Amino acid sequence: METLDQFRNQRVTKLEALRKAGSDPYQTSFDRGSTIAELLASFEEEKQARAAGRLTAIRGHSKSTFADLRDGTGRIQIFFSQEQLGDLYAQLELLDLGDIAGVEGICFTTRTGEKSLRVTGWKLLSKALRPPPEKWHGLQNVELRYRQRYLDLLSNADTRKTFEQRSRIVSGIRRFLDGRGFLEVETPMMQPIPGGAAGRPFKTHHNALDMDLYLRIAPELYLKRLLVGGFEKVYEINRNFRNEGLSTRHNPEFTMLEAYEAYSDCAGMMELTEELVTGLAQDLHGKLQVEFSGKTVDLARPWKRVSFAQLAKEKAGIEPGDSLETMAKKLKAGEAAKLPKNQLAKLVMAWLEELFPDDGGAPVFVTEFFKIFSPLAKSLPGQPEIADRFELFICGIEMANAYSEQNDPLAQRKSLEGSQELGGEQAQAVDEDFLEALEYGMPPAGGLGIGIDRLAMLLTGAPSIRDVILFPTLKPEGKP
Repeated sequence: METLDQFRNQRVTKLEALRKAGSDPYQTSFDRGSTIAELLASFEEEKQARAAGRLTAIRGHSKSTFADLRDGTGRIQIFFSQEQLGDLYAQLELLDLGDIAGVEGICFTTRTGEKSLRVTGWKLLSKALRPPPEKWHGLQNVELRYRQRYLDLLSNADTRKTFEQRSRIVSGIRRFLDGRGFLEVETPMMQPIPGGAAGRPFKTHHNALDMDLYLRIAPELYLKRLLVGGFEKVYEINRNFRNEGLSTRHNPEFTMLEAYEAYSDCAGMMELTEELVTGLAQDLHGKLQVEFSGKTVDLARPWKRVSFAQLAKEKAGIEPGDSLETMAKKLKAGEAAKLPKNQLAKLVMAWLEELFPDDGGAPVFVTEFFKIFSPLAKSLPGQPEIADRFELFICGIEMANAYSEQNDPLAQRKSLEGSQELGGEQAQAVDEDFLEALEYGMPPAGGLGIGIDRLAMLLTGAPSIRDVILFPTLKPEGKP
């Protein structure tokens, strides 16, 4: 069996032969006239046409050769004949699967009824020095698919479809929010203080200013500054970075939608979320039922609402005002209560999340979170220990987080300082500039964050977050 190096050497030899024959195997451009899909849609017998794409099959005979030419829109069969091409026909021996070629010719239909192009002239546009994976039957090695995504896209139509759908999802989000008067904005990805969420940041250093900066874990505090500045509806489709582990649901670099609307609240964000997600599903699939994680998920509204505070009380006897140590003991993890607060807060939150209902995969808004875990949210009226907040779960996966935003600068300072006592990843930075901005007055507002990668998983049926991120973060090759 020939090795990859042997295949490559053969192709390099062909490349050199092409150059000796006076052919440039790496052209600058080619006027193809139309895509293959457009060519087939306007197909007429004996019509002159041009096309360009990658050779995905070559079936040669002594004096004639059939090949498949594929671009990003479709495939067409092309026919070469020695009678038609003369000396140019002999150079076909220098072509390989994966080469990119441009052709011109005449449309005709074969005896089997296939629309084809009889080539009257052709040009090699880019010589491929490596063979395509598994002869275009699809790249099966999962690790290789993630590590060499270009091969995955080349050989797997389902992968291309997934990322085309992801693009439609992102475009749909923009259309939805733009149509409701939201303004798309951009906020800093490098921040002097990593705020707006609980998470461990990536740290970098700016040489010219001789200062440390952090890749943002969330854009929230900057977007709220814009509410202070008078923009009443803003959103950002943003890249966030959290220095955490990898899993089927987590990637250190991920895409979020964050949207803020003045004079709205947590309930308004619920309505917005339902409208957005159901609208995307309808646009993508023409229905509100999607296949995900082996289930048919029905996204029809209204979505179920469950009180987290009530669940915690019913299932574990936990009250909103309980200390972390008390919560740990009631969760039958008394030994854990002796841990430092920074570790205990993370563990307690993880245990509490196990109480969240799956509800057969259907969407569930989990409301009324404990205020201790929600330092940027307002409390419910008359219930200072409970935040006016929700998290959206579908098939047990957190998809969205929203709340009525805290606009009282003194209460906000107290909450952020209180979160510092938790320590670790649960602590949120006390951003003095943000607190100063609040003192100029921020209107009441609702804020929403949706994980676009996870939403894309749901709407495309992808089992892992790596399947919807073109270039996911991977451990070094060969590392266990």
